[in-house]
Amino acid sequence: MSGLKLFYTTESGVTEVAPRFAEVEADVQGLIEAHMQKMLGVRFLASEYNTGPVHGGRIDSLGLDENNAPVIVEYKRGTDAGVINQGLFYMSWLVDHRDAFYRLVCERLGPEVASQVVWSGPRLICVAGGFSRYDVHAVHEHRRSIDLVRYRFYGAEHLGLETVASVAGQPVGARAGSLAAEVSRARGGTSGMEALAAAVDEVLRGLGDDVIAVQRQQYRAFRRLRNFACVCTPRQSKVLVYVKVDPTQVELTPGFTRDVTGLGHHGMGDLEVQLRTARDLERAEDLFRLGYAGA
Repeated sequence: MSGLKLFYTTESGVTEVAPRFAEVEADVQGLIEAHMQKMLGVRFLASEYNTGPVHGGRIDSLGLDENNAPVIVEYKRGTDAGVINQGLFYMSWLVDHRDAFYRLVCERLGPEVASQVVWSGPRLICVAGGFSRYDVHAVHEHRRSIDLVRYRFYGAEHLGLETVASVAGQPVGARAGSLAAEVSRARGGTSGMEALAAAVDEVLRGLGDDVIAVQRQQYRAFRRLRNFACVCTPRQSKVLVYVKVDPTQVELTPGFTRDVTGLGHHGMGDLEVQLRTARDLERAEDLFRLGYAGA
């Protein structure tokens, strides 16, 4: 990774672990496909998916992310100027063949999951040994959701993934603004809880320049490569935020934080944070940072 140096430390000194590319592209693809949900927050569906004789292509990996958006993952061993255009080429095919994707999800994850697929923001994740400044600029010129992820192997046992660029794209019919703002427009005003939700939105976005907000019907997800927090539609007396933090690793406070492991709720995350005041939001910021760091 650019700027990162890794050292193996012992009592006698340190040894630098040199980064390296994969021997072949398939080494990267096979490893990520075997652990896609852990590494990318994407449920793996298919490898080398054939797009048929007319289109004449094979999608490296297909998946479904945590917000039920279709995901295409394309891999390159080194730096390849064509990886983004190749991925967008497959994205166009996928959007035009939703029925084929629906059948694939039914087969792998079941009809209930297939019925929840959201087509407003399909994603392209490009995993490569490197990207040029032109690649980084190009993703900001497209209307699609694109993530550029740089990989490096370290020694025989370590793989590093670094997000170089991440763009949310522009869903059809989407409007800019927070979840609270959307609710406020529908109601014709701004309540105290809506204002608090807008402040939560600002805090979560401010955790890093790689934070992406993804709007869903009942919640807004905040992610890097993976989700780390979900803010539900504001209620009359509180704003609920679900954070991807292990509840057993934090001190729970009744009325403020709750372990919801195994309990159904909108969004995802096992730690529920209940916000009623600006002071609650201030108390919650360290928990938000924990979720962000783990994503």
